[in-house]
Amino acid sequence: MGKTSSVSIRMEPSLKRAAEEVLRKLGLPASQAVTLFYRQLVLQKGLPFEVKLPNKVTREALEDAVNGRELTSYSSVDELFEDLGI
Repeated sequence: MGKTSSVSIRMEPSLKRAAEEVLRKLGLPASQAVTLFYRQLVLQKGLPFEVKLPNKVTREALEDAVNGRELTSYSSVDELFEDLGI
């Protein structure tokens, strides 16, 4: 490896601890994980995972659920399947 550069970031301490625990189990130092992320970012010319905003139908369904509108409940899985035509 040639020259290196430093990257400084800020995040919630609980997120940092949780991520470091996962990385520890993987046997991967945080610096290598960030390097892997950057390499994938460059290779894929974008984030190495999908980031999407919900479409209008999904946003409206989420708003309905949060506000308790247009909700259907079922007393059994069979009743749900029947309503779905399954």
